Amino acid sequence: MPKRILQGRVTSDKNDQTVTVLVERRFKHPLLHKTVRMSKKYRAHDANNQFKVGDTVRIAECAPVSKTKRWTVLTDEAASA
Repeated sequence: MPKRILQGRVTSDKNDQTVTVLVERRFKHPLLHKTVRMSKKYRAHDANNQFKVGDTVRIAECAPVSKTKRWTVLTDEAASA
């Protein structure tokens, strides 16, 4: 099964080797036919502490790193490949 890759904005980098990423998705409501924005926060592993609040990052699914971390931040080199 392929790993999901999401794009979002870093909202917190206070924890060591962890960033909180806000991912927003938009879809059309099935009945009202208006665009709905929903967001969800993911905690992602950032091994080098290189991402700061406000950065736009891509995160990918991975094996569990801790109790809450199931995602890892893709580095700039990995994101372009």
